[in-house]
Parts: sequence; C-alpha cells; structure tokens
Amino acid sequence: MPEITPEIYIDADACPVKDEALRVASRHNLKIHVVSNSWMRLDKSPLINRVVVAEGPDVADDWIIDHIKPGDIAITSDIPLASRCIKQGAHVLAPNGKPFTTDSIGMALAVRDLMTQLRETGEITGGPSGFTKQDRSRFLSALEEAIQLSKRR
Repeated sequence: MPEITPEIYIDADACPVKDEALRVASRHNLKIHVVSNSWMRLDKSPLINRVVVAEGPDVADDWIIDHIKPGDIAITSDIPLASRCIKQGAHVLAPNGKPFTTDSIGMALAVRDLMTQLRETGEITGGPSGFTKQDRSRFLSALEEAIQLSKRR
C-alpha cells in the first residue's frame, strides 16, 4: 500500500505555533499552506504556500475547506472551522495540541456557544488562559502523531 503524503493547513492569523508547524513539516518534507488575511513573514521554502485571502468573515476558513482533503492536517483554534475540516476527513489540532475529533467536536461546539452566551450576558469576562511552553510541547507531539497516523492511512 503506498504511503499517503498529507498536507498541512494553518489557520494562521492568530496561530502561535506557525514556526513549530513549519519546522515539523520541513522535517517530513510536507507541503504546508499558511492561510491568513494579511501578509506574514515566513521562511522561503518550496514547501510553504503562503495564501493571503481577502478580508471578511470566514474567507480564510472557506479557502481551507475548498482545498483540504481526507488525511490532511488542519491547525486551528476556530472550532467551527475544525468541525468543517473533520467533515472533510482531515485531522485537526488546536495550537495547544488538543485534537478535535468526530467524538469531541460536538461538545467543543456546545461549550463554545455556551461561553459566547455567558460573555455576551456579562456573566464571565476574559478569555482563555495564556499559551504555555507545555502547550507548545504538546502541540509538537500531537502534530508528529497526526502526521504518522495520516501517513499510515
């Protein structure tokens, strides 16, 4: 059975692990698409596809959905985008290394909606906790695992 070569898609505007994902993709010789609403300084590499989309809600998300294939890997903290990628058959990781799966995405969407409602009513203020070294380390391990899993499929 031939080895599958996954591609990596980064929802890049607010992604704190772009550099880490680029290093891992380079080590595995994988194409990586860095999708954002504005120009970003990135290393020059034939493996990097820098995609700058027009401003607007979900424009970057729509580009990713139009191009991602089963077995590819998406990196995003956008839960609705994660859900759409899962429906396309992709592996999805949050920047903290937490995988979004068919089993977990429903609860993630429900919690997101609840937190939005609580913020809108003023019952809670503030956002998620800060990004840590442990999050970065967990992401690197999870990305390596997702690549290996995708290649085996």
